[in-house]
Amino acid sequence: MELSVSPSSKPSVLKRSGAAQKLLAFASLILLIVVFSLSSANFFKFDNIVGILLATAVTGILALGSTFVIITGGIDLAVGTVMTFCSVIAGVIITYGGAPIPFGIAGAIGAGALCGAASGFAVSRMKIPPFIATLAVMMITKGLSLVISGTKPVYFVDTPAFAQIAMGTAVEKLVPGLAIPNAVFIFFGMAILASLLLSKTIVGRYNFALGSNEEATRLSGVNVRFWKIVIYTITGVFSGVAGILMASRLNSAQPALGQGYELEAIAAVVIGGTSLSGGKGSILGTVIGALIMSVLTNGLRILSVPQEWQTVIIGGVVVLAVYTDILRRRKG
Repeated sequence: MELSVSPSSKPSVLKRSGAAQKLLAFASLILLIVVFSLSSANFFKFDNIVGILLATAVTGILALGSTFVIITGGIDLAVGTVMTFCSVIAGVIITYGGAPIPFGIAGAIGAGALCGAASGFAVSRMKIPPFIATLAVMMITKGLSLVISGTKPVYFVDTPAFAQIAMGTAVEKLVPGLAIPNAVFIFFGMAILASLLLSKTIVGRYNFALGSNEEATRLSGVNVRFWKIVIYTITGVFSGVAGILMASRLNSAQPALGQGYELEAIAAVVIGGTSLSGGKGSILGTVIGALIMSVLTNGLRILSVPQEWQTVIIGGVVVLAVYTDILRRRKG
C-alpha cells in the first residue's frame, strides 16, 4: 500500500516550499548586493562576481544535499568531513593507484553514498538520533581521511586535467571572454538535478511526507526506514561531488579540511526557508541561501571587516533566519 494524498489534503505549494520565506531571502540577497555595490566600487566587478559564484559552488552543493535530510526533520553534521574523505579517496585512486580520473570520480561519489547510507542506517535502523549518528560519522570520516592519506595532502601533480574539472572554463570556448569556472555550472547543474528529485520523483514525495508526519507515512504503508536511508545516501552523493570540486579547485586532497563546512551548509539551507522541524523546503531557497552566505562573506571582506566580526555577523544572520522560521511555524 502506498501513501496517497488527495488534492484537498495535499499541502499547498506556498506552504510546503515556504514561498514567502524564499521571497524574503531573495529580497535580502538583492539588498545585500545593492548595499555592497554602493559601499565599494570593487564589489560589482565581473571578477568579483565570478569569485562569489566560485566560493558558493562547494558549500552550495553541500547545502543542496543537506536540504533533503533537513526536510525530513533530521540533520547531517558529517557533510563537511565526508566531502574531505571523498576527496582523499579520489586522490588515492588517481595519484597513488594510477587509475584514470573517471575511476577516481566514481570512487569519490561511491564513498560519499556509502557514508550517507551509513548515517541513514544508524538513524533509521539503529534508532540513533540524527545529531549523534551523523556526529559519529563526522568523527569516523575525519579520522579515516587522516589515516588513508598518512596525514599528508595528496597532490594531483601528474594529472593536470583533474584541476580542469572545477577551474577549467569550458564555456569560454563557446562564448569567448566569458571565463566562468566549470565549478559554477556544476553547482547549478546539481541544483537542477536536486530540484527535479525533490519535485518530480517519488523520493521528493516521500521526503516531504516523512518531514510532515513520519508516523502517518509509516501507517500508510511506506517503508520509512528504507526511504530514510535513500535520502541520507543522496546527501552523501552530493558530498562526494563537493569533494571532487574541492580537490579539483585546490589540485590536492587536504585531509585536515572539511570540518565547519557543515555549519555553513545548514545555515544556507535555513536562510533559504527550509524548516528545521521538517516538511517544508525547496532547492531554489537553498541556492538563494548559499548565495546570501557568499555575498555576505565577500562583501564584509571587501569592506575590510575583521574576520572575527564577520563570524559574529554571519552567526547573527543564521539566528535571525531560524527565528523567522519559528515565527512562521507559530503563525501556521
